[in-house]
Amino acid sequence: MRIADRYDALLFDLDGVLYRGAEPIDGAAETVATLRQLGKGIAFVTNNSARTPEAVRQHLASVGVDAAVEEVVTSALVTAEVLAARGTRSAFVVGEEGLRVALAGAGIDVRDGEPTSADAVVVGWDRAVDYAKLRTASILVQEGAALVASNQDASFPAADGHAWPGAGAILAAIEVTTGIRAEVIGKPHAPILEAALARAGGGRPLLIGDRLDTDIEGARRLGWDSMLVLTGISTREDVRAAGFSPTYTVEDLGLLVDLD
Repeated sequence: MRIADRYDALLFDLDGVLYRGAEPIDGAAETVATLRQLGKGIAFVTNNSARTPEAVRQHLASVGVDAAVEEVVTSALVTAEVLAARGTRSAFVVGEEGLRVALAGAGIDVRDGEPTSADAVVVGWDRAVDYAKLRTASILVQEGAALVASNQDASFPAADGHAWPGAGAILAAIEVTTGIRAEVIGKPHAPILEAALARAGGGRPLLIGDRLDTDIEGARRLGWDSMLVLTGISTREDVRAAGFSPTYTVEDLGLLVDLD
């Protein structure tokens, strides 16, 4: 029996699992192709809010992974869906194209510059963030805007092997300034994971990721099985220190489809 045979839906994190930056991770594309041949439901779920689902699909294609845009679930997309369902009409965004496009597509007015009001301040990964943007965001939160984060990943796994500041590092500046804790939509929180399972067709899920604090913790909170792949952020030493363990810890994603 393969590990994959125990599950209906395979939910893949991206960075550190299927690729690292522009570089594919060995065997990842072949594993996804085999899962499709086995008839498994698949979703690609990422906390990275910078890219649109179409841009994610294109990047997956560039590293050899076949994906449909409907299979891609980003924290930006789910954040926009959650806020639109609440009737949020306007937002000041600390974030990149993926977050801005998702919010605008959900009918939310994305305000730029130095607006005097907004229903929400929405924070994601932003490689162009500056002091002026952090100042405006902080003022709006102090004036009553809801503080919402697409995700709170402290770091981003860069292709050179280093960790870059992530959305959580940016969010921390606003939280420390205002004393307000953000509502977080992305992993390890339930909204993005439940959306991913629905995109994959439901059934029994296995969440596959490279981070204990987002992927594995998110699965643990929902009572789902999880697989930690040691090609990204977290290590075996991290697992020993965490106080909880994934269902599987593997060096190679191919173990999903290897016969026992």
